[in-house]
Amino acid sequence: MNLVIGGGPLARAVVRALVRRSRRVRVATRSGSVEGLPDGVETVKADVRDANQVADAAKGVHAVFQCAQPPYHQWVTLFAPLQRGVIEGSRTVGAKLIVAENLYGYGPVDVPLVETMPMAATTRKGRVRAELTRDLLAAHARGDVRVAIARGSDFFGPFVGGSAVGDRFFLAALGGRALDVLGDPDARHAWTFVDDFGEAMAILAERDEGLGRAWHVPNAPPVSARSFADQTRSAAGSRSSLRIVPRWMLRAMGVFMPNMREMVEMLYEFEQPWLVDDRAFTRTFQMTATPLSQSIPRTVDWYRQAVRRPGARPAP
Repeated sequence: MNLVIGGGPLARAVVRALVRRSRRVRVATRSGSVEGLPDGVETVKADVRDANQVADAAKGVHAVFQCAQPPYHQWVTLFAPLQRGVIEGSRTVGAKLIVAENLYGYGPVDVPLVETMPMAATTRKGRVRAELTRDLLAAHARGDVRVAIARGSDFFGPFVGGSAVGDRFFLAALGGRALDVLGDPDARHAWTFVDDFGEAMAILAERDEGLGRAWHVPNAPPVSARSFADQTRSAAGSRSSLRIVPRWMLRAMGVFMPNMREMVEMLYEFEQPWLVDDRAFTRTFQMTATPLSQSIPRTVDWYRQAVRRPGARPAP
């Protein structure tokens, strides 16, 4: 049995990866309900800030997959308690803990990211992410819980809602509307297909050599936002234009939309090349990313069906 914490797009991708392996899966969310899961997947209700509730949900499991996060604008106050509950609950039942992270903890860099770089972020959310990473690795070093960390870049794919290339982007392409991009549209950027992220986390649960460190999950070769948009338009059969969203517009939108306001401090990832070295993972585990020539059309097809398929709404 495996426990997946969260009901968002990455949690669902992990579930799909585990089901493909014929693994038994239980999903824990605050509501206890997730629409559209594969047949046979259990769901339980748990507030994962409470270690006892995590332990109850994780009884008899081999691995816990931590894919949950607080609302974007509440990271500073809610993320640490959430993670402490997951760590302690996993320790109680003796399960491996596979944790999803993004790349915020590194801060701005002008070279390809590698896992050995220091967690040197100065943004609010970057400092939160760096501290969470330190706590995870310290728990592993103490022997409290066996931890592996999977880090992905901006992701896209089935069920992805709140992303630079999430539901607004793909549904705009299908509707022939302008495609919004951030920062420099010609700067190369690493994009993570959510199914590759889920597959990588499933692999880390199977292989003990993945424990005790962070890994960059496989990404297709980086392309600019302009190229990503061109490929999306081609897959959608659309003539959508490209619209660059300036920093001031994000600030203005943030007055009414907290998540937009929180994106401003992370714009550096889109204003310069944002490259990720994933060779440690691909060489160790012999997994490569799905080419964009396949993952983008698959995502377009999923969104094309999502508006009329019950239980397939994009998730935040």
